[in-house]
Amino acid sequence: MVRPREFDEDQALNAAMQVFWEKGFEATSLSDLTSRMGIQRPSMYAAFGDKKQLFEAALRKYTQSHAAHVRAELQSSSSVKQAFSNFYKGIVAEEYENGINRGCFCINTMVELAPHDERFEILTREHQMYLSAVFQETLERGIRSGELGVTIDARALAHTLVSLLIGITVMMKSRPARSFVDDAVATALMLLDGK
Repeated sequence: MVRPREFDEDQALNAAMQVFWEKGFEATSLSDLTSRMGIQRPSMYAAFGDKKQLFEAALRKYTQSHAAHVRAELQSSSSVKQAFSNFYKGIVAEEYENGINRGCFCINTMVELAPHDERFEILTREHQMYLSAVFQETLERGIRSGELGVTIDARALAHTLVSLLIGITVMMKSRPARSFVDDAVATALMLLDGK
């Protein structure tokens, strides 16, 4: 008879995700994980597999949550321009005002692991493509409503805005002047005006 698990797997996975998000894959030790998860190594291996499998599970959990958050954020305003403005300004404010410099877990993974690990290259690229689809869907809503010009190429602009998201998230790791990032966002958002 299989014994039931004596810990909450979802809670343990959330804890692992936080450690990986803070430290990255390579710098996170098994002791860091088991300590934060509140479980022993055998339990971790039985529930999640090895460190890389646990990392993948944490990344998948993050990307699902992040995708839902982005979609909700972009649907929160009837104005597409305002929705994108709020979204980007929120990302910048979170990094500069909270004093926590974690960035995006998926983008961190893209930088740390994707160049060397095909599995994570695919997973991070899939998330980029999902975000691009959400951005495109939002832009098309703006075109249909007449808020955005019909000459806007929603697909190309969505790719540009995802590239901006990735670029500023990575750049903010080095703490450039806030005005540097604000100027980049403001200029990129002018593309919504067809400029």
